[in-house]
Amino acid sequence: MSTTTATTQTRAAPISAETILSLFPDIDTSGEALEGHDEEQIRLMDEMCIVLDENDLPIGTASKKLCHLMTNIEKGLLHRAFSVFLFNEKNELLLQQRATEKITFPDMWTNTCCSHPLGVPTETGSNLPDSIMGVKRAAQRKLDQELGIKKEQVPLEDFHFLTRIHYKAPSNGQWGEHEIDYILFIKAKVDVDPNPNEVRDTQYVTADGLKALFEDPKLSFTPWFKLICNSMLFEWWQHLDSGLEKYENEQEIRRM
Repeated sequence: MSTTTATTQTRAAPISAETILSLFPDIDTSGEALEGHDEEQIRLMDEMCIVLDENDLPIGTASKKLCHLMTNIEKGLLHRAFSVFLFNEKNELLLQQRATEKITFPDMWTNTCCSHPLGVPTETGSNLPDSIMGVKRAAQRKLDQELGIKKEQVPLEDFHFLTRIHYKAPSNGQWGEHEIDYILFIKAKVDVDPNPNEVRDTQYVTADGLKALFEDPKLSFTPWFKLICNSMLFEWWQHLDSGLEKYENEQEIRRM
């Protein structure tokens, strides 16, 4: 006569916005850092980012404010982000200058759209294919919110995922970034109608035009944009119409 012993495993409770403090017990939750900033930008700081471990696995959510305070970043708080590089039919890259109202990196030039997937079912994912789809949906949402580009002009299937970049960069002494950043390329004909609370200016540039902008001491650029430009952007750009597939769907995270 044989016996079968059943065992049950108890799962740890998922880390959420409410329990994230147990992981980072000394996290800065004060509201003083937002005093005096633009009301709409303060409201957006309540959006819930996806908190990650070093391998890009979601371990919970925390507000955009908590994720971008340098005091928390220095304790290791890490979140998911994306960077969209949108090119027109002439293979010119659409740049934006971030609005003066932005709390982090105001007035700096950067790639087309940089933001975060939110801790909602349609934008998160615990494996790479689901996470890629989540950031593509988030990219559609933010291209509309920041630049007035409607999702019909940027279909999900037209986004190309290249790689992920893990980096840390300060904005000033108080704010900064610590992200695993998904890099998305898309070539599309779009209508641009910038939201002035998000975007101060836009322009399309060639590769040589962008290099010339970098030489202008009057201009400043976001650190993640400079990292990407100084590593792989111009090589990827050369293969936009032919050969880009060899750079797509990179599995390893680039650490910078």
